[in-house]
Amino acid sequence: MAEAKGVSVTGQAVKKRSETTTPRAGMRRRSFLALLGGAVALSACGFQLRGQQDYAFKRLAVSGGVPQMVARLERMVQGGSDTVIVKAWEKPDATLILSEGQGLSTLSLNSQGVVQEYELTYSLAYSLIGADGTVLIPQSVIALNRAMTYSNQYTLGKSQEATLLYNDMRLDAVDQLTRRLAVVRSLHPSPGEQAPGIAPRAPLPTPPL
Repeated sequence: MAEAKGVSVTGQAVKKRSETTTPRAGMRRRSFLALLGGAVALSACGFQLRGQQDYAFKRLAVSGGVPQMVARLERMVQGGSDTVIVKAWEKPDATLILSEGQGLSTLSLNSQGVVQEYELTYSLAYSLIGADGTVLIPQSVIALNRAMTYSNQYTLGKSQEATLLYNDMRLDAVDQLTRRLAVVRSLHPSPGEQAPGIAPRAPLPTPPL
């Protein structure tokens, strides 16, 4: 803010204030406008910020899945899109059918032939069916694995560790699922628009510790 002296109609000296912009304020304003312009340009190109999805279905029902999984899915979908999770009788646009599986296998043995490492596996099978029975996503699977060291001296602790690893894989699978649901572009796809089923590589690569 700068001041300038002048003379009033009565002949008395007065001070006039003139607005000035500091270099720092001008730089902040230019940076903001540049970011805003970039966001508008990306939006015009159809680009969406990470975490925001525009699902073809706006009302989604979920069938199957443990409560922890369904709760995570609901938060992810409703928090990152304009789609809402509804009950099966509330006229959903599509129904997501879920089922999960867990496995445990020996990964390595020590010199005495005692288990030293286990491989924990988790799979999430899913399909998406439209309200009119159209298969929007055929049966697909997300498969994950983790490695865990083992010792008979810490049986209880290792059991708790396995539970944590399974829960971690479950949440990871739900995160992947929310992105895979975005491949559906229409509730009435033409033959060339149908989403393909996805199956994991067999076998899964050995997980690192």
